[in-house]
Amino acid sequence: MNVRRSAAALAVVGVLAAAAPATAAGPSPSPKGAIPSGLYGTSDPTYDGVWRQSLTLIAQRTLGYEPAAKAVDWLAGQQCANGSFAAFRADPAKACDSKVMVDTNSTAAAVQALKAAGGHDDAVGKAMTWLKSVQNKDGGWGYAPGGASDTNSTSVVIGALTATGTDPAKVAKAGKSPYDLLAAMAVPCDRTGGGALAFQPDKKGELLANADASAAGVLGALGKGFVTTAGKAPGSTTCVLGKHLTPAQIADNAGANLASVVAKTGHLTSTLPGAMDQPDYGNTADTVVALAADGRVTQALQSYTWLENNALKWAEQSGPAAYAQLILAAHAVGAQPGDFGGTSLVRSLNAQGPAPSMPSTGHETKKKSDGNSSFGLWWFVGVCLVAGIGIGFLLSGRKKQQP
Repeated sequence: MNVRRSAAALAVVGVLAAAAPATAAGPSPSPKGAIPSGLYGTSDPTYDGVWRQSLTLIAQRTLGYEPAAKAVDWLAGQQCANGSFAAFRADPAKACDSKVMVDTNSTAAAVQALKAAGGHDDAVGKAMTWLKSVQNKDGGWGYAPGGASDTNSTSVVIGALTATGTDPAKVAKAGKSPYDLLAAMAVPCDRTGGGALAFQPDKKGELLANADASAAGVLGALGKGFVTTAGKAPGSTTCVLGKHLTPAQIADNAGANLASVVAKTGHLTSTLPGAMDQPDYGNTADTVVALAADGRVTQALQSYTWLENNALKWAEQSGPAAYAQLILAAHAVGAQPGDFGGTSLVRSLNAQGPAPSMPSTGHETKKKSDGNSSFGLWWFVGVCLVAGIGIGFLLSGRKKQQP
């Protein structure tokens, strides 16, 4: 993860760490005050309250649940009058002022959650108006309004645009769309990590491959949000050269590179300080979703299986955002989140806050026929192969991938 040294850096670290913590080395920090009754999780929500609530509601809706009204109302109540969201507002009755650090990531995530929950069209519309107003001239978005554009922030905003039925290609500033920003962040094929996406250019203007950004960027380039399933044939395993890459080429290049990174171990490795050779569970879950969206089902399944065998302790310690990420990864590859290595991600997530209404789809009660949740998934891969869709295997490698 490329951490920006700015006034917003602490908030960036908090939000992204909540979405994808690198390790399971200890519980989350205790809250400074009482946790609001509608908010999921028990840890300090200062840096991730809106983010974790949004992922929770999205995961519940993906499973067919009707989120609890007070959970949705809590999220909607976090919105500022101008339509934006901050990571957390302890006193939402107090008007937002210049001291409230609003950001694009919380706002775009809240849009996707409120749109999925339904009944908050006004809030969604105001949030989208604000997001469009803070688009940068390069077509992208930074974490904080006015900040330099980055791949992750731009991609989560693309997810919000798509969720509200807006074509990202038609949302432009100074003639450039979000896809132009993603193209500008693509590492050239002849460089280390070619095909991957950078978070931002470094101080020298160089693009350094970043797996976290690549996972986000694959979804962004495909015009997708947090929720996706495998639905396309895998792209080429060869990095496509060109100065004017199409969104599909950006996604395929990044997907191919990302799959090569996890091919050996099945997971990403944390780049956070002090996390020597430790798995990055959250970004691995995001990678599963990205690879599935890009049609690279074989590698997505291998990484999901690794998560199923290794990520439960991380989720238990990290809370609702982690459970939601694993549920979305399961959904992307067609797995049963009600049986994740013998544990129900669904019950675990729903126990973190107000209970949602039961779904009618049977996600929670459906059992595996042979005791191995991967069986049905690999059957699906076989069907794809028989149908001639094919599965891409990656030949490219890279050195140090993440700054």
